[in-house]
Amino acid sequence: MKRFFCFVFILLSTQLFAEENIMILKLKDGEVKIKLFSDIAPNHVKRFKTLADLNQYDGVVFHRVIDGFMAQTGDVKFGNSTNDKYDLARAGTGGSDLPDLKAEFSNLAHEKGILSMARSSDPNSANSQFFICFADAPHLDRNYTAFGKVIEGMEFVDNIKRGDGSSGSVIDPDKIISLKSAE
Repeated sequence: MKRFFCFVFILLSTQLFAEENIMILKLKDGEVKIKLFSDIAPNHVKRFKTLADLNQYDGVVFHRVIDGFMAQTGDVKFGNSTNDKYDLARAGTGGSDLPDLKAEFSNLAHEKGILSMARSSDPNSANSQFFICFADAPHLDRNYTAFGKVIEGMEFVDNIKRGDGSSGSVIDPDKIISLKSAE
């Protein structure tokens, strides 16, 4: 009997741990399920979850979207369409009030569906902005911190409005409706 209860406890604990690393990103066309890799990039996962728990990502636009490459969002300062600092011309230049993160590069490949943190030329400048790869991008491997992957709903990510030219800047961009932990 003790073995049975121990097994049930381990099973439930494993399920709870697994669910705490699953996020739900609601977009205009549907919900996207994201698995976070806390074992690969613990500080980036913690930051992403912290900002999501504070609803900082809700209303943030996809300010840079390049067809065949990626969709970038996460500027909680200038890219949040629901607050008074929203400025589409400056979206992509801001971050959160939290300090920048040190890089957590890994061997995780930047393939379709990977979430990775955006940054400046300084590898230790990631803050709140992230991107989702539309396709494999091996030139980013070991140069950007990959911290999660879309496991359901990639078709909704693929529907995000694309930007113009090589910069990918978007006029009237799509936005994150909500981002929260799965429960």
